[in-house]
Amino acid sequence: MDVLDQWLWRQEYWLPPGISWEDMRGMEGSHIPLPRDLFLCLPLAFSFIAIRFVFERHVAVPLSRYLGVKDRKRLAATPSPKLEAFYIEHRRRQPAQGEITVLMKQTGFTQRRVEVWFRRRRDQDRPSSTKKFCEACWRFVFYMISFTAGLASLISTPWFWDQRECWRGYPQQPVENVHYWYYLFELGFYWSLLLCVSVDVKRKDFKEQIIHHFATIFLLGFSYCSNYIRVGTLVMLVHDSSDFLLESAKMFNYAGWKKTCDSLFVVFAVMFLVTRLVIFPSKIIHTTLVLSMERFQPFVGYYFFNALLLVLQMLHMFWAWLILRMVYKFLFLGKLDKDERSDEESEVEEDDCDEEEQPSWVKREVMLNSKLTMLTSSCVLNNLTHQRANSSCNTLPKSR
Repeated sequence: MDVLDQWLWRQEYWLPPGISWEDMRGMEGSHIPLPRDLFLCLPLAFSFIAIRFVFERHVAVPLSRYLGVKDRKRLAATPSPKLEAFYIEHRRRQPAQGEITVLMKQTGFTQRRVEVWFRRRRDQDRPSSTKKFCEACWRFVFYMISFTAGLASLISTPWFWDQRECWRGYPQQPVENVHYWYYLFELGFYWSLLLCVSVDVKRKDFKEQIIHHFATIFLLGFSYCSNYIRVGTLVMLVHDSSDFLLESAKMFNYAGWKKTCDSLFVVFAVMFLVTRLVIFPSKIIHTTLVLSMERFQPFVGYYFFNALLLVLQMLHMFWAWLILRMVYKFLFLGKLDKDERSDEESEVEEDDCDEEEQPSWVKREVMLNSKLTMLTSSCVLNNLTHQRANSSCNTLPKSR
């Protein structure tokens, strides 16, 4: 364990040449960043999970009802142990044609009924609109508070306006208490998102989200130990500036406020493209790759930190492509059909319902409509018959 500790915390990995851990401990200021401080992130993460549970139950759910969020009614799949076992074993996928034939023999169901069962069963596992609203509401509140607090704590700092100040005296830069807690709260929140990823809404960019969470956690943790905190605070502020707009647009989308959702999405798209594709590479990545070299020589931490920033930038480009697709639909098709990062499973179409499993009132309505159609058709035929008879009589010679 001592050998691993000595290898992991070698100063050549974490600090520029000529700086040792003893030099870091000899700093004077409000707070000295030490690796052991990161252990506080896990209790913070579990605290966020507990607060989220209470918030969603007592704040987000009542707010969803107030804004008019409605959950779509879903038909439950008929209980079938054989189909349920196949569904769980094969991870919710639709069976192939050969598998459907085997399931038909095992259950005595028709092919149509087996297909409908699997559609309805997957539909039961889909998250409701209320659940998605609560998740977006929780993230909106955190990102909004984090962005407001971060901006208030950074707007008076010299490195907010001039990024060269991030490296003045680096790495022996004392950390203010407000930036210390800003860092730990952000790190604890992303740990909570990673711990809850299995129960949150699964979207098409699920893998990219996992990569993003890991990259963010490694980035924040490493930058804290290496005292890249000034740059790290700017990275967090840039990300939070557009995230709360996206979550607010989702909330109004689930509530059915389409015009408000579309307006917020346009504002979010502009903010995202400006902050992630312009400010982030031109200000932050440029200062870590180029401007930092004016103060110290490259070391292992320099390459690792910049590699993580470049991973984030590639994710920004991926999401920017999805956003631009949605903007194209909004501008040229007149509406946003759906979120490009929508749920992985598709909705069950109502036309796929089996006639035998339809409610009785639906059957009566179908019969009534068919009778009305027959009655209308007979009336039309009678009118045509009378018209032809009258016309034929008028064309006969008078003598006849």
